[in-house]
Amino acid sequence: MSRRPPLPEGPYLVVGLARSGAAAARVLREHGEVIGCDSGRPEVPEGIESHLESDGLGLLEGARTLVKSPGVPRQAAVVAEALRRDVPVYGELELAWRLLPNRFLAVTGTNGKTTTVELLGAIHRAARVPVEVAGNVGTPLASLVGRADPEAVVVCEVSSFQLEDADGFAPECALLLNLAEDHLDRHGSFDAYRDAKLRLFAHQRPADVAVAPSDLALPGAARRVEFGAPGADLMLENGELMWRGAGLLGAAEVRLRGAHNLENAMGAAAAALATGLEPEPVREALRSFTGVPHRLEEVGTVDGVLYVNDSKATNVAAAARGIEAFEGGVHAILGGSLKGGGFAGLREPVAARCRACYLIGEATERLAADLEGTVPLRRCGDLESAVREAEAAAKPGEVVLLSPAGASYDQYEDYERRGDHFRALIPRA
Repeated sequence: MSRRPPLPEGPYLVVGLARSGAAAARVLREHGEVIGCDSGRPEVPEGIESHLESDGLGLLEGARTLVKSPGVPRQAAVVAEALRRDVPVYGELELAWRLLPNRFLAVTGTNGKTTTVELLGAIHRAARVPVEVAGNVGTPLASLVGRADPEAVVVCEVSSFQLEDADGFAPECALLLNLAEDHLDRHGSFDAYRDAKLRLFAHQRPADVAVAPSDLALPGAARRVEFGAPGADLMLENGELMWRGAGLLGAAEVRLRGAHNLENAMGAAAAALATGLEPEPVREALRSFTGVPHRLEEVGTVDGVLYVNDSKATNVAAAARGIEAFEGGVHAILGGSLKGGGFAGLREPVAARCRACYLIGEATERLAADLEGTVPLRRCGDLESAVREAEAAAKPGEVVLLSPAGASYDQYEDYERRGDHFRALIPRA
């Protein structure tokens, strides 16, 4: 715990009472007075004074620290006012890290975070090392406080929304998988988005490890480990993954589908090996790990047609990788809420791999404009209509793929609900 800064002082105003905010509120009540607020009406933490359908401005006067959920932007009125008054603003990630004595292996990137975090969990379990998987993956980091084995490694998925509130967060190992345009509606520009991601490395010390692709410059003082490119610590050479000149395993042995997942596997292996794990449990996990729900999840095969749930592909780069995971014959269901930016980055994979695209939600017309002239485009409106049209058109050996390239908020609470609905719509699967 010597490296952890102390908690800021209460009283605490927690803004946003979804999973992360609620977990933070529960932990902080052991350290001072806590008041929560939310613009909606979520289920509130028991024993916490909560103000719902509130912007929180009227509660700021008595607070010494504002704690915000990742989904609350810094431009929100109560956050902006707190910053104007010099009231410290923290996120749940920062506070939970300060309260946990564990070694941290934190993973960020535009795509592949959840898959890689779960793969790293599998690697540690294969190595018989105690591990907790948490963060943006679904389990709030704060929920580990007081219950996690102090000897466990915390493998933590970290989003740009969480990192923009990180003040001193310094994981012993930090892994950046990739960077592509995303969340421009929140960050305003790619540069701001990139800078938020790179905060993962900013406070690392020389004894720490920073793992990233070879072409990215990183802040901080950590020891650099590279993966992917020729000459990197972990690279692909003649069909084999190589760790510092020694063979690790054949690329064809990696169980996960797609070239992008091979990159994820290389990042995970590099992080595991650089932090002292032996090669054999890394090999074991890479050979057996099949992936996570909502990310190239094979739901079932019906009348020779494979149905794949890739609902977590909420940006163009992720959807392109989902489409490229198949040789061809893809009936791609695309669309959802807009996040800023267009869909021109899908033109090449769509033209090369798709039979048709089935467009849904708020992004329909922008997708239609950006993909015009590639393959037949069907305006379906909603997911159920898209599945039925794709089902009618797909032939044995082809794929119906939900890989939306957009967020879900126009029609669903989150990408999990969208993926669950897709599963439920598959005939006899």
